[in-house]
Amino acid sequence: MIAIVKYNAGNIRSVSNALNRLGFENIITDDPDEIINADKVIFPGVGEAGSAMRYLKKRGLDRTMISLTRPVLGICLGLQLMCHHSSEGNTKCLGIFDAEVKLFPPLDKIPHMGWDNFITLEGGLFSGINPEDDVYYVHSYFAELSDYTTAICDYIVPFSAAMGRNNFYATQFHPEKSAGIGEKILLNFLNL
Repeated sequence: MIAIVKYNAGNIRSVSNALNRLGFENIITDDPDEIINADKVIFPGVGEAGSAMRYLKKRGLDRTMISLTRPVLGICLGLQLMCHHSSEGNTKCLGIFDAEVKLFPPLDKIPHMGWDNFITLEGGLFSGINPEDDVYYVHSYFAELSDYTTAICDYIVPFSAAMGRNNFYATQFHPEKSAGIGEKILLNFLNL
């Protein structure tokens, strides 16, 4: 069973629908026991860091998330909340990745929205994926480059398009909205 973490962030249904299309049974839950007992956990989201962290703390999900030993995939806001701090609302996040989340400088159109590719990529999530493959982004904040960066995209500045540490994986882009390339990335995660 795949648990999709519910924490009052948007885009949860899109992830569930993508998993259904791929033939994977899933539940949307904010129950710590269901999350802990899942085979894999997906932590998606579109929203604001401060309110999302408040909900996670209220439900005890902040402690649940950092304790997980099964594969976990953060998507978009999920990636940002897995970092140690977000400048959005001056928010202390989960600290899984030692990286800062910052607002894009006002040098171009914000948010970064639409299809974009990679400068570099590495790791199991990207088996069969090429740097020139496009994936779908929609975000105004980004995780800085760090030792945990596994893919880089460049929009105004280079940023972490994906991150990884032990059983934790995360993408700033939305694989559930990235057509065939996104499905391949989701399958790579689900087959870990």
